[in-house]
Order: sequence, then structure tokens, then C-alpha cells
Amino acid sequence: MQMTMTFPGGVAVDATFKGHTIHTDQPLPIGGDSGPAPFDVFIASIGTCMGYYALRFCQERSIATDGLAMMLETTRDDATKLVSKIAVNLQLPDEFPPKYVDAIRRAVDLCAVKRHLTHPPAFELTTEPALSLPA
Repeated sequence: MQMTMTFPGGVAVDATFKGHTIHTDQPLPIGGDSGPAPFDVFIASIGTCMGYYALRFCQERSIATDGLAMMLETTRDDATKLVSKIAVNLQLPDEFPPKYVDAIRRAVDLCAVKRHLTHPPAFELTTEPALSLPA
């Protein structure tokens, strides 16, 4: 997948890929708060991925999803300023069959975003001069 980042003004950054654009910004006072911060989008990608796996688990078994919800809470390490823990709370529907509790936990653990965190890709950064446009 190829994703292009553009800079619409201030400290905002847009990511465009597959016909979609995700607009990000920084909170006030440094940014305009016109969109989520890039790190918030990163955390949201974890939650939405895990949520998708929970949702599909229920749909594939014809389990009603009324009441299905998920909350994420991050904890930062004061020394490193990095997230040291992501607590995930999956709320199951009232009618969720008890025999599937362990299975849905395993399904949510298959989230592709989470798996990439546990097996991170290598990063390669290159630079090139900006293209000169004809006058």
C-alpha cells in the first residue's frame, strides 16, 4: 500500500491512500485541533482493529451485537513518555454465550495492528530533493 502525506497548513498533516484522506492536527496551542493527533489515530487503529475482530466473531456466529463495546486506556511511562500499557475492556452483549468467551478473546488477539506491534517491521527512511516545477 502506498500512502501520501501532505501538509495543508499549520502543523496539520493529511494521509491519503486508497481514495481516503485522514486529516490530523495537533491540539491547541501548537496546532489548530482540526483533527485527531497522529498518535491518537495510531491508538484508534488498535481499538478499531480489535473491535472489528470482536464484531466479526459475533456476526459469523449470528450472535446479537447489541451491547458489544470496547474501551482502551493507555498508561504512559513517566521516564520514557512512551505508552507502557494498553488496557482493553471488551464488553460482551447480555446474551453472549459463555462457551465463546475464551474464543472471542483469542479472536480479538489476532488483530493485525496488535500483531504488528509485537512483531514490528523494519523502518527505512530515504530523502530526496523536491521536484522543481516548470515556470
